[in-house]
Amino acid sequence: MKKRIYVVEDDPSIRGLYEMALDEAQFDVSCFASAEEFFDALSEHECDLAILDVMLPGMSGLDALRRLKSQSETADIPVIIASAKGDEQAKVDGLEIGADDYLAKPFGMKELVARIRANLRKHGPAAASAAPLSVGEITINDKEHEVYVNGEPVQLTLKEYNLLHLLMENADKVVTREELLSKVWGYDYFGETRTLDMHVKSLRRKLADSGAVKCISTVRGVGYKFSVE
Repeated sequence: MKKRIYVVEDDPSIRGLYEMALDEAQFDVSCFASAEEFFDALSEHECDLAILDVMLPGMSGLDALRRLKSQSETADIPVIIASAKGDEQAKVDGLEIGADDYLAKPFGMKELVARIRANLRKHGPAAASAAPLSVGEITINDKEHEVYVNGEPVQLTLKEYNLLHLLMENADKVVTREELLSKVWGYDYFGETRTLDMHVKSLRRKLADSGAVKCISTVRGVGYKFSVE
């Protein structure tokens, strides 16, 4: 069955490009001119992935993202932000709200299709661990897809969750940037590697805000390591 992709883009010419490219890539694509139309469609049929522009008439793409992530029935839908706002702060804002990926316009449709496939693959069903994974004060429960610090839940995006899981599975070992990008974003990810650094920064902040001691260290020029005292 084709994966259903919803695109929110107010420029009709760009919507046409999305429709042609994603249809050719064998996706079931629907495009909407506003976030309001998008949510109307979502109430009828859930999508497998959403692509949101930021600057939209009415509800902005970031507000739409906040709404998606605040509702349990839509919180797990992977979201790619596609925006003309390509500065670092705009990317950080989108990723911290909960976007799984960020593409700065203009971008090639082949790259977009690769990002979609990588995010769908990483969001696919995975075998749950027989027991929770615990290192220090942090516990990951794969069956419920939840993270706890000292018994208190921590809200993470899917990418942050997968990053933490991979790092904790390799506790006290350095995980290279290449391995993190390959396993969390997909082998065909070829976007900015700065995306990894921004996700690690956000993950560190959320863990610290929940009371976790510093546990993710940077190994300059190599990657990252999870360790506890």
